[in-house]
Amino acid sequence: MPSKKYDVIIIGAGIVGLATAYKITKEKPSLKIGIIEKEARVATHQTGHNSGVIHSGIYYKPGSLKALNCRNGYHQLLAFAKANRIPHEVCGKVIVATKKEELPILQSIYKKGVENGLEGLKIIDKKELLEKEPHVNGIQAIWVPQAGIINYKEVSQSIAGLLSHHDTEFIFNQQVQDIIQKTDSLTVQTKNLEIETKLAINCAGLYADKIGKLTEPERKIQIIPFRGEYYVLKKEKESLVNNLIYPVPDPAFPFLGVHFTRMIEGGIEAGPNAVLAFRREGYKRHAIHPAELAETFAFAGFRKLAAKYWKTGLGEIYRSFSKPAFVKALQHLIPTISSDDLRSGGAGVRAMACDQSGQLIDDFFITHKGKVVNVWNAPSPAATSCLAIGDTIAKRALDIIH
Repeated sequence: MPSKKYDVIIIGAGIVGLATAYKITKEKPSLKIGIIEKEARVATHQTGHNSGVIHSGIYYKPGSLKALNCRNGYHQLLAFAKANRIPHEVCGKVIVATKKEELPILQSIYKKGVENGLEGLKIIDKKELLEKEPHVNGIQAIWVPQAGIINYKEVSQSIAGLLSHHDTEFIFNQQVQDIIQKTDSLTVQTKNLEIETKLAINCAGLYADKIGKLTEPERKIQIIPFRGEYYVLKKEKESLVNNLIYPVPDPAFPFLGVHFTRMIEGGIEAGPNAVLAFRREGYKRHAIHPAELAETFAFAGFRKLAAKYWKTGLGEIYRSFSKPAFVKALQHLIPTISSDDLRSGGAGVRAMACDQSGQLIDDFFITHKGKVVNVWNAPSPAATSCLAIGDTIAKRALDIIH
């Protein structure tokens, strides 16, 4: 079996893996880095199906890794985009309350934003809301000036280009099968390669738990894949949305709800919903991987999660198969929108890490054991936060090597 040698191996060429490699090369340019990716190119899965929102950090618990990395990563991302001429726009967004019961939640989100250091946040009334988004139904909203739009696939390709110029090697079309820890080194095995390295970093996204358990089998964490489906506004109806329009999220459900997103390349997305995917890379309703689906249902944590959210989950599934039901959810924000205004769009799959108790891990979660760093959980806002997360992982990695 052919063998290769590196100082650092990164598993996964999504935006977090790429940003981590980039930060390591900045700190220690002498290190030889290899990036293993099972696909033929970078940013194929979660990164490549991202909706392209630059998140402000308003939703996250103050002091959490999400909050800290989002704010830090936000500024780094904007600076990187400017330096590398990546199209982006800080356009702002509104988080809209459509009924009185949502006002306390709106106030709570506003308070988190202030505690997280966001400046210029403003609670606006219906009149001010209509000045920003004339077609929106709402009684009150938060104006978030920091929110923006970008294409994260372009960000990833730009980072990959910089890494290639730095002699980082990409090992495409190779899927990791095992990691063997030795006293002073590691061997990462694929079907037809043995790769020796001083350190391995698992940024495998939808398969992060599979790779993680090769070296930390005691962690009872499993990735549950949730598909998010979008519609796209027809060209003649794009004037219904100026920028980004979000609902007040349901505190009982760990997603932000269907919303409207203007895309940097043009067009308006409407969505996503959140339905269980029947395979980890299940971008279509009919995409089923029997072994992966059986593994999901066999996991005690998933069954507890399903017991907790089954009513909401059924509603999400119904909206997946019923366009009128999806449209009805969108009409909470824009009442004049109709089924005829929308055509089917794309879909993404979120990797949500779940523990045995049925709790979705809410924060970024990174561990290490021996010479392996595992990124178990890096959900949204990981793309916005990628360069800050890269700093965090790079520091831990370099501490281990030295």
